[in-house]
Amino acid sequence: MKGVSGPLLRGESAGSCAVCPPRVAMPIGLARASRSFCQTSGDRHFFDQLLRKLPFPNGSYCRNTTSKLYACDEHIEKGPLHLNEDVRNFKMLVPRLAGRQLQSCFRGATCAARAPRQWQAIASLSMSGSRRSYSSEPSTISKTLDQKKTVEVNSQTIPTDTWFNVPTNVLDAASRKLHLQKDHPVYITRQIIESQFPAPTYKYHNTFDPVVTTHQNFDSLGFPLDHPGRAKSDTYYFNKDTLLRTHTSAHQAQTFQKNLSEGYLISADVYRRDAIDRSHYPVFHQMEGARMWDRTKVPNGDIAAAVWEDLDRLPKHNVKVEDPHPAYDAERNPLQEGHHSPAEAEAIGAHLKRSLENMVVEIFTRAKAAAAKADPDYKDEPLRVRWVEAYFPFTSPSWELEVYYAGDWLEVLGCGVVKQDIAINAGVPQQVGWAFGIGLERIAMLLFQIPDIRLFWSKDERFLSQFRGVSDQLDSMKRFVPFSKHPACPKDVSFWLGSTSSAAGGNTKANTQDFHENDFMELVRDIAGERAEDVRLVDEFTHPKTGRRSMCYRINYRSLERTLTNEETNELHSEVTRKLVEKLGVEIR
Repeated sequence: MKGVSGPLLRGESAGSCAVCPPRVAMPIGLARASRSFCQTSGDRHFFDQLLRKLPFPNGSYCRNTTSKLYACDEHIEKGPLHLNEDVRNFKMLVPRLAGRQLQSCFRGATCAARAPRQWQAIASLSMSGSRRSYSSEPSTISKTLDQKKTVEVNSQTIPTDTWFNVPTNVLDAASRKLHLQKDHPVYITRQIIESQFPAPTYKYHNTFDPVVTTHQNFDSLGFPLDHPGRAKSDTYYFNKDTLLRTHTSAHQAQTFQKNLSEGYLISADVYRRDAIDRSHYPVFHQMEGARMWDRTKVPNGDIAAAVWEDLDRLPKHNVKVEDPHPAYDAERNPLQEGHHSPAEAEAIGAHLKRSLENMVVEIFTRAKAAAAKADPDYKDEPLRVRWVEAYFPFTSPSWELEVYYAGDWLEVLGCGVVKQDIAINAGVPQQVGWAFGIGLERIAMLLFQIPDIRLFWSKDERFLSQFRGVSDQLDSMKRFVPFSKHPACPKDVSFWLGSTSSAAGGNTKANTQDFHENDFMELVRDIAGERAEDVRLVDEFTHPKTGRRSMCYRINYRSLERTLTNEETNELHSEVTRKLVEKLGVEIR
């Protein structure tokens, strides 16, 4: 279940990753943006054209969104549109005023004058001349991997075909299972969250196999066939029908079908092709949870009464909660008419919020205690949480939970009342309830103040020894103490994207159809491994005469464990350059 992050609610927040990480997080990618520019009439025409190319079914959605966007702009004097700081992957945003959201039928945004302005991305759009991906076709790098007929993953043999694009380092990570390693920060984080959802009401599922079918990962959750999350540029495939799960929700249907308990928690490693920086890694961990009630098992079939009764049994915290919104809103955050009564939606939402508030209070109380141990002058501030109305494809009504911590509001998780179609399709139409999703690394980085996601995969004793014994004594938890920071070695690589000649042998024209930035990231990661700290685009331009596109990336080489020599980084960079030409067909400048 970035953000934030599985289809039922990714635990990575958009713009970071974990509720999550900045990838297409859901059928509608959600993101927060940080800067804006004023929209001109020329921009208006340009975005109108882009909206008509959005990767969603039903072209009417794009046209409706365009008109809605213009209507909203009238209230704010034609702008501004907010854009993600990453100029390679602009996010088209619409106002989320007073909590108003895009709804499940892609009805577009509505707006209210004088309301506090927040923003929500409706899709990942590429500005002309600033595209990260130049093709929806299978990525080039997958075509150049050594093709094996089968691969071994966790003692099972999996056949491969031309879809195969899983590199060795990712295959190796499948056996690590950090969430099952006692005293590892990911394990400890899982342990703290599970403590707030006790058995037997909740059953813990921590050993689901990461190899799933496309039906489990996409079809059972209603992903359209042309959804970008299915692309080989974003997902690791063994063959056209088998892949490494991209979210814990791949196991949602089977968990509902087995119906082993009233509630469940699923923790697992998930896999996505992504950027290289301190908050992104191709393997990370999610947790999703759900609590259901059965109409046939509660007295007189009265779900609302049963839920309120269960709510009264939950612990009560004393943290200030900001929740100005009603239990549901017919326009912004609707209940599921025909499936849930207003009383049921209100009761389920209240139980959900109390349950998750208790969890967040436990997490951040421990984080504050660890901070106080690390800093004798630490000033404790009262914890504050707030609920924000949201849109997620598989819950309604839906919310995000934010926590005010260390001087800033942090998006922690996404949640909502489970769409009844999911229960119906799982063969349990009589059940209703709620679900949430959260990213474990994101929470662990906050808990322990771990600055780099690569550290979670370190086998260095200087890292692992700091958490030894904590699983058995959670009160002994302390903040991570960084080792000596080794120097970085940045190196640039500039190249022309591949070109092709015209059939008549005339002028050369740019052919950018085979380049995807995730292919480049994968190539660097495969060669440099953990020694690649960060990769980012620093310059690009299009030749005015030939139309060829030039790109310049800066690779920051830095080991977490030792100082890299110039000779070593030069060898790594030379290999990256060589493989760029060999696998991606670029021309080095």
